[in-house]
Amino acid sequence: MLLSTIVFLPVVFALVIALWPRENSLRHLALGFSLIEFILSLKIFQQFDPSSSSLQLVEKHMWIERFGIQYFFGIDGISLWLVILTTFLTPIIILASWNSIDKRVKGFHAALFLLQTAMLGTFLAFDAIFFYVFWELSLIPMYFMVGIWGGTRRIYATVKFFIFTMVGSVLMLIAMIYMMYLTQEALGTMSASLLDFYRLKIPFVGGTLLSLQSLLFFAFALAFAIKVPIFPLHTWLPDAHVEAPTPGSVILAGVMLKMGTYCFLRWIIPLFPEAAEYWAWLFLLLGVIGIVYGALVAMVQPDVKKLVAYSSVSHMGYIIIGLFVFNSYGITGGLYQMLNHGISTGALFILIGMIYERTHSREIARYGGLASVLPIFTIFFFIVTMSSIAVPLTNGFIGEFLILMGVFEKNPWFAAVAVTGVILGAAYMLWMFMRVFFGPKGELVSDEHHPLHDLNAREIGVMIPLVVMIFWMGIFPNQFLDWSKASVDHLVKNRSSYNLTIKASGSHDPQALPEEAAQ
Repeated sequence: MLLSTIVFLPVVFALVIALWPRENSLRHLALGFSLIEFILSLKIFQQFDPSSSSLQLVEKHMWIERFGIQYFFGIDGISLWLVILTTFLTPIIILASWNSIDKRVKGFHAALFLLQTAMLGTFLAFDAIFFYVFWELSLIPMYFMVGIWGGTRRIYATVKFFIFTMVGSVLMLIAMIYMMYLTQEALGTMSASLLDFYRLKIPFVGGTLLSLQSLLFFAFALAFAIKVPIFPLHTWLPDAHVEAPTPGSVILAGVMLKMGTYCFLRWIIPLFPEAAEYWAWLFLLLGVIGIVYGALVAMVQPDVKKLVAYSSVSHMGYIIIGLFVFNSYGITGGLYQMLNHGISTGALFILIGMIYERTHSREIARYGGLASVLPIFTIFFFIVTMSSIAVPLTNGFIGEFLILMGVFEKNPWFAAVAVTGVILGAAYMLWMFMRVFFGPKGELVSDEHHPLHDLNAREIGVMIPLVVMIFWMGIFPNQFLDWSKASVDHLVKNRSSYNLTIKASGSHDPQALPEEAAQ
């Protein structure tokens, strides 16, 4: 019941908040609820066996028997840290938005908890239709978060985000239903279980898009590529980031984009091994184009929030190329970079939100000399900037180093192009930092009628956990990587005939039950 409780407890929190009569204590209540959820998620570590690649803490019940649709939750080393990242960021987001969300506070926090349920369900569901429910559910709270609490062009950004995501999702649903019929032909009974999907031998013919495995591969890949997003499907992201309120940008960059990269790892690579191998060159190409393109466009942005939005396009390109080299370095680095990006880019959006609350402007040209006025803010921004450009001893270095090692092993030419993204990333981030924090004071900084105040205790409290994670993950990466090693190794070694077993409750034996026995 642990995973079900973790997934659905935020729904209960959302209902309590919606019915809570006292507005003045609402934020404290929401913060308390989010901390309860985070502490509960840490209990997974007590019951999780990192030496096993099997599916653990499984909760499995038949839901719609006629179609083989099940209530099916489970967790392994691939999804473990993404669940923790989701519950870790939520209280930070609530604390960071303490003053910035000043209208319809009840609705905002209810939407945030519903979004948390949708994201956790996406990471933990192992039935195709069950997964699809959570995948689509995540659109609704984010739609309202941007549409109600966003900027002046929020409706345009919201509709664009919704249309892009829905187009890909419809094709994915069609592919899922088709695969359910394939299970009926292959196994004698219809099933929507991802574990049964893994057992299918889907025909593949190289050199053509019309191969069944290639068609299914691209039906799934389009939905996930839009969510990441991969170049050239990225155009919804900068608009969504710029128009979203600060907490919306943090949850979007920190967790929602990772739903796409996670699904490449969970669905695409093991389900369609021949198609993934054959079309890997395409995703490596689009990944490195996204890395360089995102960095170059970020460099010329006058709006600091849009700069960070395009930096996300670049950073997500690293994750994609890491996953599509199919070796331990690349996949481990890609998985680690999902966490790193959630921490560092989430922190950047929070810091941008803090300065925006003071100046109501994100134009880089209007700043300058900020370091002399806001020294504490400057220190935090500098640390997060170092993480974003992958300086050694920060979390970003570990992820990008592992990815580049994996890509070099697969194809040195792609690695050489990807390295230019590191250089360009340092260029646009340090140039932005120099213009904002040093040099002559800009109009916003020198305005004596509206003096700027450094970070208060609440804001420092928001940043400290993120900075701790930046250095902890950068100095002691094995404390995180060891929990995922068994699952990553199993995927790399058995990619062509991948299977996922269910770990028997209370067993420490890595040899687990096949799904039929678990039923």
